[in-house]
Amino acid sequence: METIETFRTVLGAIFSKLLEALQMGNVQIIEVKGLPIIKKGDNLAKLISSAAERQGTSIEDGDLIVITHVVISRAEDAVVNLDEVTPSEFAKNVAKQVEKDPALVETIFRESKSIVRMGDKHLICETRHGLICANAGIDKSNVPGERTVALLPRNPDRSARIIRRKIRKLTGRDVAVIISDTHGRPLREGEINIAIGVAGLEPIRPRIGETDLFGYTLKVKRTAIADELASAAELVIGQTNEGIPVAIIRGYNYPKAEKAKAKELIRKREKDLFI
Repeated sequence: METIETFRTVLGAIFSKLLEALQMGNVQIIEVKGLPIIKKGDNLAKLISSAAERQGTSIEDGDLIVITHVVISRAEDAVVNLDEVTPSEFAKNVAKQVEKDPALVETIFRESKSIVRMGDKHLICETRHGLICANAGIDKSNVPGERTVALLPRNPDRSARIIRRKIRKLTGRDVAVIISDTHGRPLREGEINIAIGVAGLEPIRPRIGETDLFGYTLKVKRTAIADELASAAELVIGQTNEGIPVAIIRGYNYPKAEKAKAKELIRKREKDLFI
């Protein structure tokens, strides 16, 4: 009898997982083409909604819009012309050590709470947002102007909320928004996209209490779905000359939330084994 009950438990777990797989099986990642070069003051919600409609993929309820932080920064004028930056003596000294432009190093310091690691031409900092990343997240790629760099948005969650609200007003559709950035990872080569701002979805899906295929109850698993979705979108978002800064993820049943924050994804310093 115990063997039969165990079999039923395992069979039930398998059926549950298969059903979940079927529900998730039609997830689409749609590149949003035809967007102009974003400049200060542009209405991103309107530009994204219009571009999606023109290409025949009008925004639908439940869509998840992933936007690279650089276009957010350009629209919000979070950019700096390095020719207008006067580096401090400390910035000049550090610039020599890491072989970087002193004006860039000064800008990195202005955007940082602390220096985490320095060496081998790298400058890893903690930003005001609490992110640990190279150059405090300052980006030169996809920014017009030889000496212009994009900072991280001042408040990425707020930026995401504003865009989400405007899209709902323009289209009548309820969507979620993720603002993404490219990050490296400890002990792993290459970069992936992560979420630095969210609106409309829980960034972490708790799996504690769920059972696996063999009936084992999960005790610690929490999936960072906002980061996974940001990385999935990067498969169609162009980092080079493609010029595609936005993607629509359609068909993913994400947990909705009105007050979620990307900060939930940042591990507390006392729990971090790498710092």
